[in-house]
Amino acid sequence: MPDTPHMLDRAGRWDQALALLSPEETALRAELLVNRFWWRLQGGAEAEAAVDALPPEVTAGYLRAQIAYTRLLFGLEPRPDDVRTARRGFERAAGGDGLAGWGRFWLGVLADNIDEDRRTAGEHYAAAAGHAHDDPLLRSYVLRHQAAHLLKSDHATAVTLLRRSYVLRAALGARPQTAAAAATLAAALPPGEESRDLRESALLTAEDLKLTWLLDHLR
Repeated sequence: MPDTPHMLDRAGRWDQALALLSPEETALRAELLVNRFWWRLQGGAEAEAAVDALPPEVTAGYLRAQIAYTRLLFGLEPRPDDVRTARRGFERAAGGDGLAGWGRFWLGVLADNIDEDRRTAGEHYAAAAGHAHDDPLLRSYVLRHQAAHLLKSDHATAVTLLRRSYVLRAALGARPQTAAAAATLAAALPPGEESRDLRESALLTAEDLKLTWLLDHLR
């Protein structure tokens, strides 16, 4: 069973998780701050300082890449070198062991949302899926983005993948991710009770956890 800070991180309770850390847990502190920045779009400078305090290894580069990608995707005063920083950090992670699947996944979203290169993005998602057998959270992310590529060409299969992503996240107790999956699935369904319930669930979670970009999307 994950320890309490990890459980709180998955539940979107980053402030409580950070309060439990010892001064020596610098890597976990940086990870929590980066996750909080992604979902709330606040505290970017604090997250960056925490990452800069880490040894210059793959994990630090990966977290720095996530910060850069967050600035790029949401237009948070992106820097001229953010694309290079993101690509380099994700590529280094993809070339290692522990973060290989996640590195390939983030290279996929970088290709999708920044480069607008769907073919390359799809290749990265397929590669990430090969690393996701023992990581259901990663699998949920890959399924969600593969579904997005199928919504126009094979809507039924896309909805099936979105449902699988949603169920995986809910089973893991990953509240922010489950809320995002609920919103995405709701948008792919025809108007009706199910889509309405999913959207309401997503909104309630987003309000509770202060998930900035998801709130903007739902309101």
